[in-house]
Amino acid sequence: MRAVLRTVDRVLLGLVGLILLALGGSVLAIGFGAPAPSWWLHQGPHDVLLNTAERTRWREAGWWWPVVIAVLAVVLLLALWWLVAVLRRRRLTEVLVDTGDGEGAVLRGRALEAVIAQEADRVDGVERAKVRLTGRRASPAARVRLLLAPHVDPGTALGDLTAHALTHARTSANLAALPAEVQLRGVKHGAERVS
Repeated sequence: MRAVLRTVDRVLLGLVGLILLALGGSVLAIGFGAPAPSWWLHQGPHDVLLNTAERTRWREAGWWWPVVIAVLAVVLLLALWWLVAVLRRRRLTEVLVDTGDGEGAVLRGRALEAVIAQEADRVDGVERAKVRLTGRRASPAARVRLLLAPHVDPGTALGDLTAHALTHARTSANLAALPAEVQLRGVKHGAERVS
């Protein structure tokens, strides 16, 4: 389903781009003196987008310009939402594993995330681990969030995570490097009584 949405998104983006390129190119060509077709909105290089009659036609109707501005604002917000949705970093779905024979294999990204998280959970003092792969298929990066018990030294937990979970993931997937961004948080706990 995600592949279908990605394809539809690319086709729509391509169509919008072609339409805008054609409109912009035709306006530029007419501005440089090319003859305009009879059905075109503007007929020459000195023609304006909205002439005086078009601008003042709805002046008596007080609702016209607020509606136009509101519609343009909604279109702008939808375009910005679409841009953010397209540029948002998504989870890496697969990792390309070099098998050494020139062919390569594909490893599911969620499977590698689960393995790293399970091995990170086994580190002493880690209450919970969450892993997310980002980057490209051939060069993934990991974002790891560790929830640490109150008695754990963060440096020790980070060293164990690096030495075990991340190193095993890198070697098993035959990656040259597996950069990781690790976020450490402590478990909230009540104050202990000292006697």
